[in-house]
This record gives sequence, C-alpha cells and structure tokens, in this order.
Amino acid sequence: MSITTREQQASTTRRWSMLGLGVFAQTAGGVFANAPAFLIPTLHDRAGLSLAQAGVIAAMPTVGFLVILIAWGAVVDRIGERRVLGIGLGAAAVAAATAAVTSDISLVLLGAFLFLGGTAASSANAASGRVVVGWFPAHLRGLAMGIRQMALPLGVAVAALTVPRIAADHGIAWAIAIPAAFCGLAAVCCLALVIDPPRPSRADAAEQGLLDNPYAGRSVLWRIHAVSVLLVVPQYLVWTFALVWLMTDRHWSAASAGVLVTAAQLLGAVGRIGAGAWSDRVGSRMRPLRQVALAAAVAMAALAVTDWLDSPLSVALLLVASVITVADNGLAFTAVAEIAGPYWSGRALGAQNTSQYLAASVVPPVFGAVIGVFGFPAAFALSALCPVIAAPLVPRDTP
Repeated sequence: MSITTREQQASTTRRWSMLGLGVFAQTAGGVFANAPAFLIPTLHDRAGLSLAQAGVIAAMPTVGFLVILIAWGAVVDRIGERRVLGIGLGAAAVAAATAAVTSDISLVLLGAFLFLGGTAASSANAASGRVVVGWFPAHLRGLAMGIRQMALPLGVAVAALTVPRIAADHGIAWAIAIPAAFCGLAAVCCLALVIDPPRPSRADAAEQGLLDNPYAGRSVLWRIHAVSVLLVVPQYLVWTFALVWLMTDRHWSAASAGVLVTAAQLLGAVGRIGAGAWSDRVGSRMRPLRQVALAAAVAMAALAVTDWLDSPLSVALLLVASVITVADNGLAFTAVAEIAGPYWSGRALGAQNTSQYLAASVVPPVFGAVIGVFGFPAAFALSALCPVIAAPLVPRDTP
C-alpha cells in the first residue's frame, strides 16, 4: 500500500470518526434539551401544574440555549471545537445532576438548573457543526450534516424512550439523571478524541476575504434564519406535545406513547440524512429546503383535519409530520456554515440556532394555552401556517 493511499485512508477514518463524535455530542445536548418535555405528564398529573405551566418548565433548557448560542459560536471561532465541547457538556452534566437533586425541593430550582444546563449544553450546537463542516468536502457535506443533524431526533428518541417511564415509576430526579449521564460521557469523549479541523491562518483568511462579515449588505443568511424560525414551530409542537396528545386524545398508555414517539424520532433522523444526500445530489441546499417547507404545511394541515375528525389516520400522520418537520434543519444548517466561512461560521451557526430556539421556547407555553382553550386540531392547523409563510422566503439558491 502506497503512502498516499494510507494517508487517504487515515484522512477518511479521521473524517468519519469526527462525525461520530459530533453526533454523540449533539445527541447528548439533544437529550438535555428535550428530556423536560417528557416530564410534562408527570408535572401535570402529580405536581398539579397546568399544561401551560408544565410547558414553561419544559422550555427552560431551550431558553438557556437561546441566551448564549451566539456567544458560544464566537468562542468556537476563537479557541476551537474540542475545548468548547468538553467544557460545555461537562458543565451541562453538573447542572443536570444538580437539577435532579433539587427537583424534590422546589420546581423553581428545577427550572433554574434546567436553564443553566441549557446554556452549557448549547455549546454542542455550533461546535459539533463546525467539526463536521470542517472535516468534510462540499460534495459530501450535505450527507454528513444530515447524519450530524439526526442527533437531535436521536436525543429526543432517547428522552422519549426513557424519561416518561422513569419519571412515572421513580420520579423526576431519576429521570433527569439520564441527560446528566449522557452529557458527562460526551464531555469526556470529546476532550479525549476530538481534533479541531484545519482552517487557513487569519492572515491568509484576510487575503481571501474570509474575515469579512457575511451579513453586511447581503440578505441570504437573514432569509435562511427567518425560514428556519418559521419551520421550527411545527417541529417543536410535534416534539413537545406528541406524548400528551397520544395519551389524552388517543388514550394510549405512557409506555406505548413513548415507543411511538421514539419511532417517530428515529424515522426523522433517517429523513434528515436523506434530505442531506438529496441536497448533495442536486447541488443545492435551497431547492430541497423549499420543498420540505411545502410538505410540512400539507402534513400539519392533514394532521389537524384527521384529528378534528377523530380519525385513526391521525396517528399515522403524526409519524409523517415528525419526519417532514425535521428534514429542513440539516439543509439550513449546512447552507449557513458554507456561506459564513471558517471564521464566521461559529457565530452564524449560533445565530441560526438562537433564532430557532427563540421560536422553540415560545412553542410549549403558547401552544399549551391554545390546546387548553381550542384543542389539538386548532394547534396543528395554526402551526401549518408557518411553513406556508416560509416557502416563498427561501432564497432561490445559495451563492
């Protein structure tokens, strides 16, 4: 075997290893962010909270993500991915463990530590994305980012499979131990194994214009952010309230509902990979993004109608909506990183996620109130309007 062949194999092995670590880090952050949503039935039934109040608790990690994502992105741009992943996920593990210990003392403390943990776990968003973008060439980047983006539905799936049953059988504290363990293990692995991807020196980057602000005088990134904000609404509605809907409207058991939500998230993960590979094949992130938006509108509207008619087809459409509403994330995330470049992608990805989490943090309390007053069909129908608005905002193509 020639030296060149060995070097190519080593480069390929390193590339896919970094992707695996990025997926693990993002999955751990996803478990932390979404585990509280699956505490809603326990908070509602045992703690006596309304759906809107329980939704506020569920939103605390998301609010934590919201307030600091751009700052984490700036830190990644400065010090690199490995240290950010290790520090952030380690702090998230500590916060989750503390939330578990204090959950029986005060719901206010529970919410506070979930918020603090969210600020720490958000480090994985920009850093793991940068690892993947940095190590993969453009013709494989959509696929790679699709695989990386499947980490979030995988995190939801892990939380859905474990948290409701553990919370019902053993209480909130033991349920929150799940994200603590995941984040702690991911922090150790990232510190030990992640290699920061290569990028040009700041002097070379300045000559190539890579230090220039990609937002100045250009609307493409702003439009992608706006589209992602709109598309995250049906996604988080399905994620947050699917379990409650199955249990209260469809009269499923907590265990059965958890299994279905887990299956939906796993299918969503596969959908993200398919969307990324599709974008590589057609040589565009934007055309698939526009078509995903239109499909999401149709899926949510169909879910609303079938639920209103009390049709058993509504459960199948929930699965369909769970896949379609997450397919856009990898497309938009990849496009943002490619447009922003190696010295702005941390901040741009932070801005991308900040805008998404701003919308996501509003979804649980607002749609919890809508469901409480008007029912689930109205909430599903209202969310279908968001992708309708998003589709024409998608840029014609990335420059």
